[in-house]
Amino acid sequence: MEFKDKVVLVTGSSRGIGRAIAVKFAKEGANVIINYRNNEEEANVITEIISTYSDCMCIKADVSKEKEVKMMIETIIAKYGHIDVVVNNAGIAIDNDFEKRHIKDWQETLNTNLIGVFLVSKYAGEYMVKNKYGKIINMSSTNGIDTIYPYSVDYDASKAALINLTKNLAIQFAPIVNVNAVAPGWVDTGMNDDLPKSYLKKEKEKTLLKRFAFPEEIADVVLFLASDKARFIDGEVIRVDGGLKIE
Repeated sequence: MEFKDKVVLVTGSSRGIGRAIAVKFAKEGANVIINYRNNEEEANVITEIISTYSDCMCIKADVSKEKEVKMMIETIIAKYGHIDVVVNNAGIAIDNDFEKRHIKDWQETLNTNLIGVFLVSKYAGEYMVKNKYGKIINMSSTNGIDTIYPYSVDYDASKAALINLTKNLAIQFAPIVNVNAVAPGWVDTGMNDDLPKSYLKKEKEKTLLKRFAFPEEIADVVLFLASDKARFIDGEVIRVDGGLKIE
């Protein structure tokens, strides 16, 4: 297995897409680090599941806080001596009417979705450069490209900025570390549970495949970018949206 003995950190991996990514890497033999901020119970559950496939650590850390990120990376290095793959998946969305949007919403969203990626990449990338190997995959969104919703204006802006950050990180860490981004469209996760079914049905009709992605399908693309098959892909954004039709 290509990822056997590789050390993989997946931020925000207690549920949803991050959880699916972590499980995929574990099944490929990687040593997986689960990261969470609040969902301790779910993090412990997925850690137990993953430990049946490979070695696993579970670390509580808020990626928007530099001290906690530094501690997390140092903990990983202390145990494994290296870190090979980082998937910057941790992210939040605080949906609200544009008129009701507050600056604190912007600050919290940007701190997690953008600054958090910078911090994790900075501290993990340092060790990747030293070890002359590394892969960083950032989870952006089609919301950062052209599926724009004023209802999530700060989230959209953070995901657009993340694409630019990805390209800058690719330049910064070249030629040793490959840095790419994945931009999913709608994904069938618990984040959609509170949305009206009529709205979700309408959104599914906008895709050529007439459905949302399964988290495992996004994970497949992440594993590809982390693999040697993608060794000549750098600074790119891979869109995974089922053929979303822009209106």
